[in-house]
Amino acid sequence: MAVEPLSPQETEDRLAGLPGWSVAEGELLSRTYRFDAHPPAAAMVADVSRIQEELGHHAMLTLGYNTLDIAVNTHSVGGRVTELDFDLARRIEAVAPEHGAS
Repeated sequence: MAVEPLSPQETEDRLAGLPGWSVAEGELLSRTYRFDAHPPAAAMVADVSRIQEELGHHAMLTLGYNTLDIAVNTHSVGGRVTELDFDLARRIEAVAPEHGAS
């Protein structure tokens, strides 16, 4: 099945279930996580990397001292947001509490 960009309404509907995530101009699904220190932020990068490999879909990760910025879109549809991006975001949200992310 071909991947298609989500409509603005579909995007808004999915964002309602992902507090803290946002979409800029339909082109980039993103969130910043905050941590008490660097080690839990780095550990979350390892978990996110594993999830990305399982899904075969990869985000841009930017690790700071106590932050992790995640941004994702689907290149095969011109850098728009698709269901693949929301699947990844939901999987990331599922592991975030294990690292004390807020």
